[in-house]
Amino acid sequence: MSQTTIGDVCSRIRNLTKGYTQDSFLTDREIYLLFKKHASLVIKRLDEKGKLVKFSAVFETLDYVELEEVDRVEATCMGIKSYTTFRRTKQTMPMFTEGAMGPMINSITSIDGSTACQIIRNIDLYNYMTRQKNFKYNDTKYCWFLNDRLYFPNVSWPAVRVEGIFEDDISQFKCCDYDDKCKPRQQQSLNVPDYILSEIEANILKDIGIQLQIPEDVGQGNVNVLR
Repeated sequence: MSQTTIGDVCSRIRNLTKGYTQDSFLTDREIYLLFKKHASLVIKRLDEKGKLVKFSAVFETLDYVELEEVDRVEATCMGIKSYTTFRRTKQTMPMFTEGAMGPMINSITSIDGSTACQIIRNIDLYNYMTRQKNFKYNDTKYCWFLNDRLYFPNVSWPAVRVEGIFEDDISQFKCCDYDDKCKPRQQQSLNVPDYILSEIEANILKDIGIQLQIPEDVGQGNVNVLR
């Protein structure tokens, strides 16, 4: 696993472009936007081929995402019985990387990890389930996305634990962590294996106009790291 930071990638790309064109200048923001674009494409492709599951290190964990109570109107669940309570994440969630089946979320659990939540893509499905006679025996905890927040029916937890692959800065959720504690975005490390980082950087350079030869199907044993 690479210990490369976002700043390292930006500097490396900038230095490589200088070797090809004298008048080019790219800001860190421009390079990072290209990085996010190509990281999403590579990760989605690997996910479609089932090659990402074994690389658990690419997933990051938000250990304490605080929840707050809301009413049925805000949860868009007017059809659910009034005794149902709803909680949602206090802050909007950072953007997840899109995979083959939607946002790259590995798990959403209680903060101690003992109880998992099942994500529902369609709120109408949950409304339908609650009207079934045997739903009262269903102990599964559910949640859904709405306006960049997670919503949880019949959960009294103060917070949840979320594990996924994120495109956005997650430092605001990790300021009590020993690792990337409140670091500026450029100083944060990338949870990306070297072979994936190699392909992403080569594709960034290709976008800029510098053609580098990369394997058609990059694999763990076919590493082409840019240094």
